[in-house]
Amino acid sequence: MARGENLPTRIDHIALIGNFLPRKCGIATYTADTYDALKARFPEMRVDVWAMDDHPGRYTYPPQVTGSIAQHERSAYLGAARMIEASGAQAIWVQHEYGIYGGAAGEHLIALLERTTLPVIVTLHTVLEAPSEDERRVMDALLRRAGRVIVMADKGREILRRVHGVDERKLAMIPHGVPDRPLADPAAFKARFGWEGRQVILTFGLLAPSKGIETLIAAMPAVAQQHPDALYVVLGATHPTLVEREGEAYRERLQALAASLGIERHVAFVDAFVEQGELLDYLQAADIYATPYPNPAQITSGTLSYAVSVGKPVVSTPYVHATEILDDDHGVLVPFGDSGAFAEAINALLDDDERRESLALRAYARGRTMIWPRLAEAAVAQIGAALREQPKRLAAVAPAPTFEPLAPDFRAIERMSDATGMFQHSIFAVPDRRHGYCIDDNARALILMHRIDPLAEHTRDRWTSVFAAFVQFAWNPDKGRFRNFMTFDRKWCEDAGSEDSNGRTLWALGVTASEARDPKYRDWARALFAETAAMSFEFGSPRALSFAMLGAAAMLEAHPGHSLSHRILDRFGGELMTLLDEARRPEWEWFEIVLAYDNARMPEALIRAGAALGRKDFLTCGLKTLEWIVARQTAPDGGFRAVGTDSFGRPYADPLPFDQQPLEAQATIDACLAAFRATGAQRWADEAMRAYRWYLGQNDLGLPLATARDGGCFDGLTPSGLNRNQGAESILALQLANCAISALSKRAEIVAGPQRAVA
Repeated sequence: MARGENLPTRIDHIALIGNFLPRKCGIATYTADTYDALKARFPEMRVDVWAMDDHPGRYTYPPQVTGSIAQHERSAYLGAARMIEASGAQAIWVQHEYGIYGGAAGEHLIALLERTTLPVIVTLHTVLEAPSEDERRVMDALLRRAGRVIVMADKGREILRRVHGVDERKLAMIPHGVPDRPLADPAAFKARFGWEGRQVILTFGLLAPSKGIETLIAAMPAVAQQHPDALYVVLGATHPTLVEREGEAYRERLQALAASLGIERHVAFVDAFVEQGELLDYLQAADIYATPYPNPAQITSGTLSYAVSVGKPVVSTPYVHATEILDDDHGVLVPFGDSGAFAEAINALLDDDERRESLALRAYARGRTMIWPRLAEAAVAQIGAALREQPKRLAAVAPAPTFEPLAPDFRAIERMSDATGMFQHSIFAVPDRRHGYCIDDNARALILMHRIDPLAEHTRDRWTSVFAAFVQFAWNPDKGRFRNFMTFDRKWCEDAGSEDSNGRTLWALGVTASEARDPKYRDWARALFAETAAMSFEFGSPRALSFAMLGAAAMLEAHPGHSLSHRILDRFGGELMTLLDEARRPEWEWFEIVLAYDNARMPEALIRAGAALGRKDFLTCGLKTLEWIVARQTAPDGGFRAVGTDSFGRPYADPLPFDQQPLEAQATIDACLAAFRATGAQRWADEAMRAYRWYLGQNDLGLPLATARDGGCFDGLTPSGLNRNQGAESILALQLANCAISALSKRAEIVAGPQRAVA
């Protein structure tokens, strides 16, 4: 239990994410100290530690660690998110530092946080004045997700407001935590380290070029000349990352520098990663603590905080943290890289016992404001605030007893297209030209042109020509494949696209040959299908096979004697059934050992092939596998739940709910309507309607994806809400679904359903 004077919200259970001991780094020490402080101050609170792991299998974590997260494996972050969400934790506290999370600028952490509904607080150990594009993108996402943001210096708060536009109300300054030790005379500790009679200047931390040790070594000849018993101690193991890259070469360069200056007797290296108790003994044995960091933007220094906490007179460069913690005469600041200034300041302090003692007392007093119990109390107060402010999810409104499907609407398609074709992606509703075009979307758009009603004939003709021309231009006869991706300046990105993109193109050609309103497009599609479809016999992807089958089934509707389409359906239908036999388990009636995208297209292909060829075995297999996937796309409340992208690639595993994408609902609608057409069973029309309602708000979040006012569709459902971009795939999925349901409704085969969505 954690209930303090300022904590009206009871905090019983949190998840803590960061590095953790025995990993040797400052964040690991900080996270371990934070855990200890929380448990000491709030002993009944459950604190689950999730340790970031840069070398899975290397560390033997203590019992405090609930689980580790492999730094570079995105799936590990998603797995941790599921476990945290299911654990009963009330909030997540993240220790953020650049370089400890995987993905570009640590973006895997965002994937974890977006897949939980818990409030997040984040402690930023570094705040950058000039982040790179990736660093800014990821930090902006982290700041949006966080309910509270903790920095360890006021400058960090100012940078976040100025650089990232963070609301001041989200920000809190909580100093780096420090241990609580009595003020002590250095002489009482020196004998332990063999430093009797020496005047000790100490620097500690993992050894790396970013620490500026060279500056202090270069200062020591002048210090030693005035104080022959002076000793500069460099305490700390070399940073593990540096060791991996170059071994101990950096330490050896520093030792060579000391030798070249003739001060070996005045510089000592202690190559050790010391535990906290021993570290504090080292600190208390020092007369002066020095931090020669060369980076002015250094926002946080745990080493400086520890030195202040035990009352060390400090000589430091004026980086951000030092200027704040040492202000008001709590230490001495000297210019960056100025060895002469360091020597002068150190000599002055060693000459003046009264001045050293005065600085020690002032530093120690400031350290009392930073002890770990105070950090724990302040941080838990921030967690409580974030928890109180967490938006409450409104219950989805139950659908009304009558249903009016959305009318097909071409406006969003037109918005996302130009004379070349349809753009792949958008930023919100604005086309993103950086990603150009792909044949996948233009093939889908071509299918839509034959099915959308109402549409002015001149508009239909214009855009059918554009999308057909894209498909035609994509054909590469030298490779016998369609290209897929094209840049905005009409340059192809490859000579041959993926099997799936080629299969989807054959599907569009078959539908065009069968359904195009104008004979000129039917003739064109039939000719290009005849020229290209034989390539499908080289496909191995089950989805590519299925797409080709859908094209062949459409071709047979218009041309029942089309021999190539017969061969495609017969051969690929058999291959799908063979795949099913190989992957099948008692609980797993599927063609692969994993789930992926466009799942329902495989049962649909078998159903349509069975109907076209009169093959009862194909039809039976298609219906059985469709039943299986539909059951797994059902939420506990009975609504449709698209197989989330987090599910992909997990052998024989139940599907996960996020991210849900519009493509899955459309595939399910088409497959169920194929089953309805083949069997006449009303249950399949009902299943199609259930999947369609997903677009309108009958989903896990109770949020419509369809924007009924303009024909748009959001890109998906994430745990934290809608992905508000509106890419081509999503818009096309909605409009093709609208066409299918609208046509069905017009035939009076469905007479009831939920209320029309308005977004």
